[in-house]
Amino acid sequence: MFKGICRLLLAVVLAAALWHAGRPWLFVAGEDQLIDMMPAYSGMPVDIRFIHSVQKTPVEEYLVVGEDLSELILQRTRYHSFGVGLPFMESDGSFYQEGDDFVMDNMNRRFPSLSLRTGVGTQLTVTVDGEAHYLYRFHPPGYRVDIFTAPGFYGLKLVFQERWAKFF
Repeated sequence: MFKGICRLLLAVVLAAALWHAGRPWLFVAGEDQLIDMMPAYSGMPVDIRFIHSVQKTPVEEYLVVGEDLSELILQRTRYHSFGVGLPFMESDGSFYQEGDDFVMDNMNRRFPSLSLRTGVGTQLTVTVDGEAHYLYRFHPPGYRVDIFTAPGFYGLKLVFQERWAKFF
């Protein structure tokens, strides 16, 4: 009887772990390391902040995880100078000025994933659900960072690659 209870308890624990690992997680993955991973939820905020390479002024992009947990949706962009490469057309969303800032709201651009790179002086920062990652402080210019959702067990693959790649 005791063995039966232990087996049942083990089966329940394993089923719960597999269910949790199979759920969508949000990953922030660098070229050679897993930077962060956390369970994804609809509306989860993902903010990107950087210094524009031409204008040399801050740009903030506000995204959320989509309802089906498979995409990132750019909702709004805020920038501090009007110039090259920044959205301004009516088809991009609702454009307005807020104090000294320019805002493009209601953009609703959908991305299955994002690939970013650190740059000289860009101060690339990614904030996920309130937790800031100052990527420019820890990675050289040109370092690629990917943001995406995937089943949680994908994180095990990334950790395995990070820890064991040097042996293979």
